[in-house]
Amino acid sequence: MPTSSSSARTPRTDPLTLEVVELIGTVVARYYEEYEEAAAEHALTGAQARVLGLLSLEPMPMRHIAQKLKCEPSNITGIVDRLEARGLVERRPDAADRRVKLAAPTAEGVEVARGLRESLNFAREPLAELSREERLALRGLLRRMLGEEI
Repeated sequence: MPTSSSSARTPRTDPLTLEVVELIGTVVARYYEEYEEAAAEHALTGAQARVLGLLSLEPMPMRHIAQKLKCEPSNITGIVDRLEARGLVERRPDAADRRVKLAAPTAEGVEVARGLRESLNFAREPLAELSREERLALRGLLRRMLGEEI
């Protein structure tokens, strides 16, 4: 029989926890499926769309993009190269440190990123059916799961 200290380290596998984990997995899978479809409508890969979406929030160095997307900087360089060739992204010096190059969306890149966001109905439509209080509660729970401050 496990001791209380070992049971404290054992992941919870009660039916409710397992169901919630499965539901989260289903939501993530559907989101990525829809994101890939939306990206393809703009002749982009999912990775290119994610980088463009991130850059539409703020220009940033490629190493920061890699950190946020949890991938190798060399992968980001290739993605930014392809986005730049399409006229969706440009490289520019960082005003704070001219040795650093920022990847930034062009005006066309901002429009494409906006179109991508607007075409993602999977999560937005069901969330719109929740009350403001329910959406605030869900946001708080998700932030807590991610270890973010509320």
